[in-house]
Amino acid sequence: MTTKFKAASSANITSSESALPLFAPNANALKFITCGSVDDGKSTLIGRLLVDTKAVLQDHLAGVQRQGETDLALLTDGLSAEREQGITIDVAYRYFNTQARKFIIGDAPGHEQYTRNMVTAASSADAAVVLVDATKLDWQDPNLNLLPQTRRHSLLLKLLRVPSVVFAINKLDAVENATLAYQHIQGALAQFAKEADISVKAWVPLSALKGWNVVERQTEWCGYSGPSLLQILEALPSTPAELELTMNFPVQWVEKFNDSNVTHQGRRVFWGRVASGTLRVGQSVKVFPGGQTATVAQVLSGTRQEKTNISGQSAGLVLDRELDVSRGDWIVAANSDIAGQRQIDATVAWMDDEPLVAGRLYWALHGHRWVKAKVQRIVHRLNIHTLAKEDAADLPANGVGLVTLVFQEPLMALPFPKSRVLGALILVDTASHKTSGAVLVN
Repeated sequence: MTTKFKAASSANITSSESALPLFAPNANALKFITCGSVDDGKSTLIGRLLVDTKAVLQDHLAGVQRQGETDLALLTDGLSAEREQGITIDVAYRYFNTQARKFIIGDAPGHEQYTRNMVTAASSADAAVVLVDATKLDWQDPNLNLLPQTRRHSLLLKLLRVPSVVFAINKLDAVENATLAYQHIQGALAQFAKEADISVKAWVPLSALKGWNVVERQTEWCGYSGPSLLQILEALPSTPAELELTMNFPVQWVEKFNDSNVTHQGRRVFWGRVASGTLRVGQSVKVFPGGQTATVAQVLSGTRQEKTNISGQSAGLVLDRELDVSRGDWIVAANSDIAGQRQIDATVAWMDDEPLVAGRLYWALHGHRWVKAKVQRIVHRLNIHTLAKEDAADLPANGVGLVTLVFQEPLMALPFPKSRVLGALILVDTASHKTSGAVLVN
């Protein structure tokens, strides 16, 4: 049985999926992040989830007491600079579970200068909770403007193909008319999501500080009768393995054993994570970029157990003959129709303080393979306020735009909407070795 839930708003907006199962949670672990603008309550929300699900030890809880009160944000802010300044700088991962599901939660920083850390966390997330602070907005205005960082993070979630996005309107306990504030803010978020073509799984009003609608449902509060945030998270799907594609396996590590019981006749084991498709014993494969062919003689799990096939997980494989395969190479299905590309158009989320300009040379990391990449041209830049595509001569820090890249050697790249692994790479500055940009192949 599924229960429809509806959020009160002037437009009678519901979840973009008409129903979420309240009492049929997903059994797979969910990796999700919290994001949004500065001080919207992301760290406090995670602290509330940890405390109310009893995932925090008493001595740890006692260590975050301030003047007799518990500062929930300190449960995730682990760096000394974060505690001193009261901000989140790096992504902090925490783990908790309920009777229904396990969770891996990442607290992404809200400051614009740390957008690169948010991108890193979102790139592998199954879901994202975008926090919106009701007290920072002109909630009495039905045509209110959202904060720039709320828009930026939401757009990045779309670009990074995060499967499930939930908008959580926070601090409604601190406004005079919580129902009106929720209606107007939700309406503004819905309009923005429609303009940006962002698919939203659910909307929920909450107070992370008081715990309203976080773990336990706050009945009929703000005119909302839907599930709590935790119930929504328990029902969200995990990211499925990309089984519809042919097998692609980026080699991360090459291991040599002399024990013939562990490997096939003492041959090398190639370790990595199956990026797409299914790795099977007896499968015909070829090496990219070398082009040599072989047959998979043995497949090992991450715990070195022999398997007949593995999908979407870390694995080791042994070939039926010795080939020159190194870290950074790809082992792919022999019938793969993916051709190496020397030039691509890609959406770039720029993370470096130095702007991206045409003509610059960077290192590109695709899978575990490094190649030189040259910025041929900047096609346009995305205006996060109007969502317009504007002509641009450069991409500033935290800018997003369409760029043409040319590589020194071909890459096994696919469009990002087809594959989150094969369609993504990063650009690294050749001098400072800083990660400069997140690249999504168009």
